[in-house]
Amino acid sequence: MLNTVTAGAPRGLYNESCGLLTLYVYLRDHKAETLTRVVSHVEAFARANDTEEVKFMLAAGSAGIEAATNIVVKKAWVQMLLLVYGAVVILCFFTFRSWRAVLVAVLPLVLTSFLAEALMVAFGMGVKVATLPVIALGVGIGVDYALYILSVTLAQMRAGASLSEAYYRALLFTGKVVMLTGVTLAIGVITWVASPIKFQADMGLLLAFMFLWNMLGALILLPALAHFLLRPTVHPSAEKLGSEAGLPERAPVHAAYEGAQPRAAAQ
Repeated sequence: MLNTVTAGAPRGLYNESCGLLTLYVYLRDHKAETLTRVVSHVEAFARANDTEEVKFMLAAGSAGIEAATNIVVKKAWVQMLLLVYGAVVILCFFTFRSWRAVLVAVLPLVLTSFLAEALMVAFGMGVKVATLPVIALGVGIGVDYALYILSVTLAQMRAGASLSEAYYRALLFTGKVVMLTGVTLAIGVITWVASPIKFQADMGLLLAFMFLWNMLGALILLPALAHFLLRPTVHPSAEKLGSEAGLPERAPVHAAYEGAQPRAAAQ
């Protein structure tokens, strides 16, 4: 009976010992939703019908490989974001020694990541092995913009300037460089949109969006957050030195920002 069945069956459906039988399923498309639904149905059927003699297992094929890739990418996506933002937070904390300054630098990056994911959904890009590093690239470049602006702002605030004055001086010193860098990078990659390769066109649009939005976040959102989190305060020892030196009461001799370690200065 078995020989009769296998004699007319294609050779690719079974092995020599007939210990492995293959079932082919033809799908309408290979979208992530379709593959996830198929995998769920197969796993549910296997749980309900597996015995000691018979085991239903997920096979390979193009759809099977793509389904397995999607599962791995989904896990790696969360892990990558945690590692990237963890490294950024730790390095920013070592640089500024203030959790308030870390929030000011990181929150615009988080907003950019959410908006980039929304853009990928809107244009149907999807998260793949090739697109996985794009968000990490945007975070790595975006934090540079924040460091350029925030480091100069904090240095000016420590010197006694108000937040508005410090931010204005930061714009004069590094703001132009930030704008030039962001616009130059965006113009360089937006030309990929004209490419006949869909992946390259999608990446050009996504990278241009992230470069510009990170730049705007550093120039607009960063000072707005600093207004609520980085409030300048005069260090008591510096105020005492100023009064002993006969300086006017309103003259800021040394200013720091709340939550940061003050640095002693006397002139």
